[in-house]
Amino acid sequence: MVDLRSDTVTRPSPGMRRAMAAAEVGDDVFGEDPTAIALQNTVATMLGKEAALFVPSGMMGNQLGIYVHTRPGDEVILERQSHIFNYESGSASSLCGVTLHPINGQDGRFTKEQLHGALRHGHYWESRSALLCLENTLNIAGGLLYPLAALTDLADYAHSRGLSCHLDGARLWNASVATGIPVKDYAAPFDTVTVCLSKGLGAPVGSVFAGTRETIERAHRRRKELGAGMRQLGVLAAAGIYALEHHMGDLEQDHANARHLADGLAKMESLDVRSPDTNIVLIDLRGQPTGPLLKHLHSEGVAMVPVGPTTIRATVHRDVCSADIDTAVKSIARALRQL
Repeated sequence: MVDLRSDTVTRPSPGMRRAMAAAEVGDDVFGEDPTAIALQNTVATMLGKEAALFVPSGMMGNQLGIYVHTRPGDEVILERQSHIFNYESGSASSLCGVTLHPINGQDGRFTKEQLHGALRHGHYWESRSALLCLENTLNIAGGLLYPLAALTDLADYAHSRGLSCHLDGARLWNASVATGIPVKDYAAPFDTVTVCLSKGLGAPVGSVFAGTRETIERAHRRRKELGAGMRQLGVLAAAGIYALEHHMGDLEQDHANARHLADGLAKMESLDVRSPDTNIVLIDLRGQPTGPLLKHLHSEGVAMVPVGPTTIRATVHRDVCSADIDTAVKSIARALRQL
């Protein structure tokens, strides 16, 4: 199977499995797991934040970001295509009691003028504009980069208007590798940041939420309230440490393979394919439904996912090689001839 559904389908590498088996562990609820502490300190330092907290998923990290910066009845401003708005089960309302105010941007990005227009004016009958959430890279927009200057401009303006700022950095590692900009610089404009270990880096479980010590103390308690008090967490934390030390450099190969895929598909007249910034390729079928093509690909052992009525997403990751990309391109070409 050439599985291009997501970079979450990766399996731990042999070295990662050995690191997990050999991990020094303790009871993390008692604050005694040395490997978990090491991972959290490492990520906090990488992001330039005071402290960090391991969480089971990026979604929990994002929801912690919303929780620590808002109170029930507040409003969170974000882009309509964002992960928080589309893929987090409405938990911002059910868990945090806030409403989401989506801005209709372009390819997942919006302007400072649009942000200004979304702000509430402080009347008592309105929700309070409390938090700005941005995302980098932009998932639904095909792994596009959100330029640092644009992120900084939006965050600075939000702060000047009294809002806090959270960054969904599920694929922030990809942004850093693609641009050469340290993740610390991308994280600097934001009060809190979530980064994922189980996407491109290949760990089996986990993300890390980072911010000030006070913020992390509050998030730690909330993590427990949500049932994520974990015991011998070091087994999972060891996978994250190994990923950061050994798998980061592989992301550039993922980006190269994504470009290889896009280049192969761009030669097909019935497709619109944009050259990717990172590891995600969006394939537009020019008005044709995705179902028949996806069914044909699956019959040949190639898996992708729809992200719209006529658009397919292919996500390249460390378990996919250049030969697999060639297989996927040939399979799509055959499908287009038969459909």
